[in-house]
Amino acid sequence: MKSVYLTLVLAPLLGAVIAGLFGKKIGRTLSHSVTILGVAVSCSLSVWVLSQFIADPGKVDNFTIYHWLVSEGIDFQIGFLVDSLTVLMITVVTFVSLMVHIYTIGYMQDDPGYQRFFSYIALFTFSMLMLVMANNFLQLFFGWEAVGLVSYLLIGFWFQRDSAVYANLKAFLVNRVGDFGFLLGIAAIFMFTHSLDYQDVFAQAPQLALETIDIIPGNSWDLMTVICLLLFVGAMGKSAQVPLHVWLPDSMEGPTPISALIHAATMVTAGIFMVARMSPLFEWSETALAVVLMIGTITSISMGLVGIVQTDIKRVVAYSTLSQLGYMTVALGVSAYAVAIFHLMTHAFFKALLFLGAGSVIIAMHHEQDMRKMGGLKKYLPITYWTTFIGSLALIGFPFFSGFFSKDSIIEAVAVSNIWGAEFAYMMVLLGVFVTAFYTFRMFYLVFHGPERMDHHTKAHLHESPLVVTIPLILLAIFSVLAGLVIEPLLFGEYFATAITVKPEHNVLQNLEFHSIIEFVWHGMLQPPFALAMAGWFLAWFLYMKRPEEAERNKQKLSIFYNILAKKYGFDEFNAWVFAGGARGIGQLLWKLGDAKLIDGWIVNGSARLVACFSGLLRHIQTGYLYHYAFAMILGLMFLLLQIWYIAPAP
Repeated sequence: MKSVYLTLVLAPLLGAVIAGLFGKKIGRTLSHSVTILGVAVSCSLSVWVLSQFIADPGKVDNFTIYHWLVSEGIDFQIGFLVDSLTVLMITVVTFVSLMVHIYTIGYMQDDPGYQRFFSYIALFTFSMLMLVMANNFLQLFFGWEAVGLVSYLLIGFWFQRDSAVYANLKAFLVNRVGDFGFLLGIAAIFMFTHSLDYQDVFAQAPQLALETIDIIPGNSWDLMTVICLLLFVGAMGKSAQVPLHVWLPDSMEGPTPISALIHAATMVTAGIFMVARMSPLFEWSETALAVVLMIGTITSISMGLVGIVQTDIKRVVAYSTLSQLGYMTVALGVSAYAVAIFHLMTHAFFKALLFLGAGSVIIAMHHEQDMRKMGGLKKYLPITYWTTFIGSLALIGFPFFSGFFSKDSIIEAVAVSNIWGAEFAYMMVLLGVFVTAFYTFRMFYLVFHGPERMDHHTKAHLHESPLVVTIPLILLAIFSVLAGLVIEPLLFGEYFATAITVKPEHNVLQNLEFHSIIEFVWHGMLQPPFALAMAGWFLAWFLYMKRPEEAERNKQKLSIFYNILAKKYGFDEFNAWVFAGGARGIGQLLWKLGDAKLIDGWIVNGSARLVACFSGLLRHIQTGYLYHYAFAMILGLMFLLLQIWYIAPAP
């Protein structure tokens, strides 16, 4: 199996290296062929490995590939931990990545950076696989930083645009904040366990839970709470949780395939996966779980509300992603790790579908992204229309679609949780269902229904996207429908038994009953989430199809709230004034006082002026006249004789 896992990980890397280094020589066709082949090999092997784990869900493969460094008895290794959680993640990552690779052939066909783009996305797939399959914190951090690096490169892929450069710099800086906390958490683990290996650290979790640490002298904190909160800061950055969410909407400056691969289905779920992997640690700190729950709750509802006022089709889907990541984080906060991973999986399919559907619309509209300039596209883009409709139904949690099973499971889990703040979280996730349905079908109706608002030139050239675009849409649509049907083994079976740790008092799933898919759907249709989803759908239809003038009138009436949402609660302005502006202000002050005045003014230039002054005095002595030097010698001799006379003892 070791050779299978190595091939699975290294195949995309090989494709990335070939396309990146030799892309100009081998041409476009070979560049996309080798990268797609590499990811296809990984996807095929992932599916095969998944079949092995379905047959034996308790199976665990944990081994070392090589020893990277040994220092003072501490062994730093590169190795793989492959269990049921890992296998599910790598299957989702490689399948979505394969769909995006195929889709990219059509979307990027006229771009001069074609080979470079394929190299980057294949490199991202390798980095994500290294992160997910890691069996130690060293390799986890390597994968964590590698996906961040590739994300930076892809957000700024069109580096000729100032907005793209600003967006990738913003993503880089915000993630540095999260990664700093993440690194401190790993350092704390290493400091107290003297190991970076998952199994060693998890085995010491009960002892770590008994220890305290004085961060501020005289104030003891639970060590496990500190470790978990620091690790979660890293998850907040990668998975874009408030207040470290500000980079994700701006990342839409990158090409649409990247929005689907990195910023909807895979990289942003790295934080969710990491917390689930660290369940043996988080289970020992209810304080950390409560913080996770509150952050997820705030993110889910606040970002969903912002999605209501967006006019850029990709940004609507981006804010939807933020909201759904909040739902996953809520599930983590109530110890429903399996439910979070389940929603991660279903969300990967339908959100990648929605992003790629948005990309198909953008292709047809000649890269126009403003929904106010669309409308009536149903008859021009039939495949895109129906696949986007399926993705929308899955997103709002319509019965029998994948999102219905995973989102309802989250809401049910929160309802029976005893974690602090669960009651508030339950009300907010219920409200979030209504908001999700409203902004989803607002986008759907503005794009595909109603009057045609595009210009005549665009309208004359409207047509369905090529097969390399529509085939991935169809395949993702199929999984957006069917993925939820695996709810029983994932949530109520033994699939995650050896991969996820949940204390009995935190096990919310044991309070839920499951008899069959039909009964689950029937039960869900009688609950508030279904009614709220239908209400949100109806309101979107009423405002944007039946009475579009009402939407504009309500916008004027609620202008205060509209402006707050349009400005995204002022996070960008706050960061620009306080953090970016404050940092620049402090830097300028330190430069003026420290560098310009103290270092340059007093130390460097001051010492130069002192030497110049002293040398200016000395040069008056250097006259060049012999009698001046003879006189100086006589004075010196007299000075020495006087010294001898005063020092010499009396006779």
